[in-house]
Amino acid sequence: MSLEIELKLALRANDVPRLKAHPLLAAQKPRRERLLNTYFDTSTLALMSQRIAVRERQVGRRTLLTVKTAGSSVGGLSQRQEWEAPTRPGQFDFAALVDDEALASSLSALAWQLVPVFRTDFERHTWQLHLGEAHIEVALDQGRITTGDGQGPHQETLLELELELKSGPSDALLDLAHTLALGPGGDAASGIWLHPVDRSKAERGLALFLGQKIQPAPAQALTLRDDMSTVSAFRCAALSCISHLQTNVAGLLQTGADALPDPEFIHQSRIALRRLRTGLRLFAPFLPRRFTAHWQAQWRLTAHALGEARNWDVLATESLPALLGAAAGGAPGDGLMAWVEDQRRAANRLALAQLRHPTHTSNLLAFTRAVLALPTDDLPESSLAEWAGKHLMRRHQRLRREVRRALQAGPEGRHELRIELKKLRYAQSFLASLLRPKHVARSTATLAKVQDLLGHLNDLSTAQTLLADCPLPEAQTLRAQAQAQIQDGLKDLPQVERKLLKKPLSVEVINPAK
Repeated sequence: MSLEIELKLALRANDVPRLKAHPLLAAQKPRRERLLNTYFDTSTLALMSQRIAVRERQVGRRTLLTVKTAGSSVGGLSQRQEWEAPTRPGQFDFAALVDDEALASSLSALAWQLVPVFRTDFERHTWQLHLGEAHIEVALDQGRITTGDGQGPHQETLLELELELKSGPSDALLDLAHTLALGPGGDAASGIWLHPVDRSKAERGLALFLGQKIQPAPAQALTLRDDMSTVSAFRCAALSCISHLQTNVAGLLQTGADALPDPEFIHQSRIALRRLRTGLRLFAPFLPRRFTAHWQAQWRLTAHALGEARNWDVLATESLPALLGAAAGGAPGDGLMAWVEDQRRAANRLALAQLRHPTHTSNLLAFTRAVLALPTDDLPESSLAEWAGKHLMRRHQRLRREVRRALQAGPEGRHELRIELKKLRYAQSFLASLLRPKHVARSTATLAKVQDLLGHLNDLSTAQTLLADCPLPEAQTLRAQAQAQIQDGLKDLPQVERKLLKKPLSVEVINPAK
C-alpha cells in the first residue's frame, strides 16, 4: 500500500503547447503511453458510494489492478491510499493486492458482482522532475471518459494535469503548479490557466454514468478543536472557503458559450469569497500583516466582478418580476426584461472572464501554498474556545453600538449594516463548533431574520440604481414602485432596532473539560 499525494489541475486545450514549452518541461523528452482504464462496481454502486475505486488499467500488454480509497482533497491537493499490482483481466484477487484485511475481505465479498461502469481512454505524457528535495511526476492526460446506458453511449473530454509527489514535502506540488501556471514567460497576467480540481477521474466517470452535472454547493460546516492554535484554525477555515469557491466556480465554468450560468453558482461563489475575507479579518491579529493585506486586496477584486453579476441576476430573477407583478395594471415588461437580460449577460460574461483568466488560478494556487506555509506554533494566552467567545461578544456589542447610526443613514447605512451582519454570521459560523449549539442557533436565527429584511430593502435599492440607466419609460415607473416598497419596508425598522439592541445574544463556549 502507498499513500498517493497528488495535485490535479484542469487546463484548456489551447494552453497545452505553451505548457509543454515551459522550461521545466521542455528540458526533457516526455514518456508517452496510451492508457485504457475500466472502472468496476456493483449494480448498486456499492463501492463508489464509499468513494472506493476499483480499476483495471491496460498499459501495452500489461494489465494492472488498482484500488483507491476515499481520501482528503483540499484545493485540488489530495491524499488517499492506493494499491496497484499486475493482474489478469477480469481477475480480482483483492486478498493478494490489499494489505488492509478488513478492506480486502469486503472487496472480495463483492468481487463476483463487479461489472464495468465506465472507461477512460487517454494518452499520457509524463515528466520526472527533481526540484530541491522533491521528486514529482508530471502527467498530462488527454483523452475521453465514456460510459453507456439504455439510451446509448455518453462521453466527455478528459484533459488534466496531475502532479504526483514521489518523494519530498507535499508543498512542493503547489510550488510547481504555481510555477507552471506563470507560463513560459513567468508572468501570471499572460500565464496558463491551471485550475485546481478536487474531483478524481473516478468521480467524473460516475457522474457521467449517472447523468449528473456539478450542482451549486453551500459551505460545509467547519469543525475546530479547542486545542488548536489560532493559525491552525485559520488554515482550516481558509481551506474550507477555497474548496467552497472551487466547487462552485467549476460549476460556473461548465456553462455553455451562449448560456447563462445557474445564478446560485455566482451566489455561492460570492459567499465563499465573503467568508474567506471575513476569515482574514477575524484571524488578522495572528497572521502576518502583509499576508492579510495582499490577499484581502486580491479576493476583493474577484468578489467585485462576481458582485455585479449577482446584482443583475437578482434583478432579473427576483426583483423585476416582483415589481412588474405589483405594478398597477401590470406594467408592460417585455422590452424591459429584454434590456435587463442584456445587461445581465454582459455582467456574467465579465465575471466568467475574471474566473477564466490565468491570474485567478494563479491566485488560488499561491494562496493555498501561502496558507499551508503559515507557521502554526503560536501559543495563545487562552484556549481557542475562550478567545472565540470573547471575540464574538465584542462583535455583538459593536453591532449594538452601530445599529442606530447605520439605520439612520439611509440606503447606504442599511447596506453597511447588512454587510456587518453577514460578517458576524460568517465569523460565528467559523467558530460555531466551539460554542454552545443552542446559543449559536438562537443567535444565527435572529441575525438571519434581520439580514433578510435588510437584504430585501437592499435589493430594492439596487434595482433602483440598475434601472436608472434604462432608456425605457417603464423603468421609471418601476423605480417609483421600488421606492414605495422601500418606504413600506422601513416601517419594520423599529422592530429591527429592538432585536439588535437587546442584551447581546449569548455566545457561551463549550467547556472542554466537561
